[in-house]
Amino acid sequence: MKNPPNYAIRSVDHALQLAVMLQVEGPLGVGEAAERLGVVPSTAHRLLAMLVYRDFAVQLEDRRYAAGPVLSLGASSLSHTSRLRAVAMPHLAALVERVRESANLVILAGDHVRFIGTVECAQALRVGNREGMVFPAHLASGGKVLLADLPPERLDLLYSAEKWADRPEQRPNLAALRRELRTARERGFAINAGRTEAGVTAVGRAVRGADGTAQAAVSVSMPTTRFSRDLLPGLVGALAATARDIEAEMRGAAM
Repeated sequence: MKNPPNYAIRSVDHALQLAVMLQVEGPLGVGEAAERLGVVPSTAHRLLAMLVYRDFAVQLEDRRYAAGPVLSLGASSLSHTSRLRAVAMPHLAALVERVRESANLVILAGDHVRFIGTVECAQALRVGNREGMVFPAHLASGGKVLLADLPPERLDLLYSAEKWADRPEQRPNLAALRRELRTARERGFAINAGRTEAGVTAVGRAVRGADGTAQAAVSVSMPTTRFSRDLLPGLVGALAATARDIEAEMRGAAM
């Protein structure tokens, strides 16, 4: 379950969202941070100043803010992820217009997936913004299609008994997982029916790089009450078109 706490502290939530943006996407200015959070620039400035104080952020010479020592990631990873998100977001918005459900962009982070972009649909009952959240990869629709693309030895390492020694009750059955991933690989998509969040169903498809390997996944999430198998062909087709459009633009950006 990933429901907001009953007594959510808005400023803490905003600070955490900012930290994730800096870590995953790279440097941000005060104005951009304010726009993303839906707050006034003075509030964004105060949040960023606190992140700097606690070493979650640093201020650059051009007055933008970047991830600090606590959030440090490889520069190449940041650059690629930031470019991927920038390219994908308009295509996610177009996907939402087409299917009228919320859409997401996720990347693999170990045995979890991290949501690096979300576009919410306009329906009153909808799946909300998941940006910055992480879920077990073997349960999420996007996670399954990304795991399905890994070499067998990498999958074995991710789900070895030694790696899960501190949480053996959460370790998936590897034989069953392999079967599920084989199905996802053959179909080209995966479904998550309430396995990460009760009452939510999602369908995911991989976004592939120029070498054909899966670099990210796009997914459509909706309340389970609105999902039916009759909708699946249309959802899979829309996801396939979105993935192809992102792939084509990423290839063009790399030239």
